[in-house]
Amino acid sequence: MGLRDEIFEQPEAIARLLRSQSEAVRSVADRICSKNIRWVFLAARGTSDNAGLYGKYLWGSFNRLSVALAAPSLFSVYQTPPQIGDALVLGISQSGQSPDIVGVIEEGRRQGALTLAITNDPSSPLAEAAELVIDTVAGEEKAVAATKTYTTQLTAIAMLSAALSGNPEQNEWLERLPALCEAALRLEKTIEVAAERYRYISQCVVLGRGFNYATAFEWSLKLKELAYIVADAYSPADFQHGPMALAQDGFPVFAVVPRGGDSENLIALLQRLVEERRVELLAISNEKKALDLAHTPLTLREDLPEWVSPIPAIIPAQLFCYYLTRAKGLDTEDPRGLSKVTRTW
Repeated sequence: MGLRDEIFEQPEAIARLLRSQSEAVRSVADRICSKNIRWVFLAARGTSDNAGLYGKYLWGSFNRLSVALAAPSLFSVYQTPPQIGDALVLGISQSGQSPDIVGVIEEGRRQGALTLAITNDPSSPLAEAAELVIDTVAGEEKAVAATKTYTTQLTAIAMLSAALSGNPEQNEWLERLPALCEAALRLEKTIEVAAERYRYISQCVVLGRGFNYATAFEWSLKLKELAYIVADAYSPADFQHGPMALAQDGFPVFAVVPRGGDSENLIALLQRLVEERRVELLAISNEKKALDLAHTPLTLREDLPEWVSPIPAIIPAQLFCYYLTRAKGLDTEDPRGLSKVTRTW
């Protein structure tokens, strides 16, 4: 079982999560509503932190919940935790092993907060510390680079949003997620060929906004940990406040451009970058203008709603990182200096 196998397991992993955890998610939503929760205090690291960014936008947009991302060192190193007793205190971790994330949950319980763990290990220290647990049931993930544990975390976050909102359209799109991910996997051959074009790059930027701000960060993380590329993630707005100076002839720019939200402004920025700065553009999109601008276009379903797009959209990015790593002659299964479980304090 290798990284590519786990990328291809994602449709079934998501289907299993939808089948097995719907009642648990509804129960969590009922508890949140019963306590009249108005904000979420979220602790995570790495890939799970990127999943939390998705929750920040999704829960803010559909459920009007404010989301604050924790600074775990306030709890562990400085021992000066903020007041979080009136929040939903949430820890997200595929392994549930990191002491700093567990410590945030433990402090939340001490302050009387409702606590929740989203994890792939319901017997982990994180799950034991939390009052409520959503098991992502992704199955064992042996590859160091997280793939199916990330998309199942996103799906669990979306399931909770749908349970809180009672919006039937959200549930309809969630049920379609396995098929949407299957469609994204069918881009594999195109991506395998395209990766050769980028085999010599050593740096790039990744752009994404709104719901896909998380996608930009997760894509850039995979580029770093697998292909050893200096990859910085930005919103298009932040990119124009200084980092745009990097853009010059041939500079690689990767972008996630789903239809909706601010896509027109992002496309206008990409047009400037391609036509005036002559950057090398790779775009994951269902917007024709963005795909036409791209030197490497990767096409998403045309009718895909923006809020659900981060789940299928990360799959072409995962495949791209896998094949780029191979094109560079690097080991996709053993990134240097990394291990599957990382414990931080």
